[in-house]
Amino acid sequence: MGEAGPADRHAVFASYVLPEMELLYRVARTLTDQPADAEDLVQDTLVRAYRALDRFDGAYPRAWLLTILRNTHINRGRQRRPLLLRTDDMAVTEVGVVPPSVPSSEEVVLSEQFEAVVVEALAALSDKHRLVVELVDIKGLSYQEAADRLGVPRGTVMSRLHRGRARIRARIKASGLARRREAP
Repeated sequence: MGEAGPADRHAVFASYVLPEMELLYRVARTLTDQPADAEDLVQDTLVRAYRALDRFDGAYPRAWLLTILRNTHINRGRQRRPLLLRTDDMAVTEVGVVPPSVPSSEEVVLSEQFEAVVVEALAALSDKHRLVVELVDIKGLSYQEAADRLGVPRGTVMSRLHRGRARIRARIKASGLARRREAP
């Protein structure tokens, strides 16, 4: 759309983005568990779309907006993803996340129990599965880097990682600490 003044920007936003709000909400509703989460996702999408209007060429506004919605949803999921294991030498900082000043007793107990279950589940994996989970999920190596380090094909890394994660999830679920999804 090029460089546009504020009035032009509002007009472009009104003509291309606002007519798609209902669709964005319907799609966001399929991606999230709660209506409020869907509304937040649509709001974040609208803000990102407004900021990106200069880069929008005017073609296929629905596809453009749905791409923004999908990427926003993926990024939100990354920000909320818990760490598999945390070691003292790993410095974890999250931008924009303010930790509560004092966690509740329940939060402390549940987090300690959760971490203990995860550590136990990781230890219970076979060596080949545990090593792949450690390389990819803990050390942050790509599938290819892990494959090169282990001397196995990339597909083998992906398969072992899938099975290892599934076994860890099963242990967490069996412990009763897994978050239950509510039906929409």
